[in-house]
Amino acid sequence: MKKILMLHGINHDMFGKRDPVQYGTITLEQINEQLNELANELDVEIECFQTNHEGEMCERVHQAFLENKDAIIINAGAWTHYSYGLRDALAILTAPIIEIHMSNIHAREEFRHHSVFAEIAKGQICGFGVESYLLGLRAAVAAIK
Repeated sequence: MKKILMLHGINHDMFGKRDPVQYGTITLEQINEQLNELANELDVEIECFQTNHEGEMCERVHQAFLENKDAIIINAGAWTHYSYGLRDALAILTAPIIEIHMSNIHAREEFRHHSVFAEIAKGQICGFGVESYLLGLRAAVAAIK
């Protein structure tokens, strides 16, 4: 069975409470439940990981490399726009990386328009709320095949 890692970044543990205009009222737990349901339908295994600590996220990416994960989906939150350390960790991976965002980062503040991960990601999905996660999982499965 193919193994996919879903990486949730900084402040995502506050989904459901944080800025409902941008992120809705869905919680991280509900997002993970939907991802697990879709993963079962697609016959893949998904592991979800969230941290507010950049070094811990980098260490989880290193572990994913050692575990030979088949694909990585990442919503790094604000780290997307400035974390070259996380970008360098992701660049170690040989598996496809799918970058996702619930909000349309290109329609928000100027600093959010740039992703330091864009050139190493297979693709980016943004602006569809929780659907971005489900589309990201479908894209990861397609990238594996």
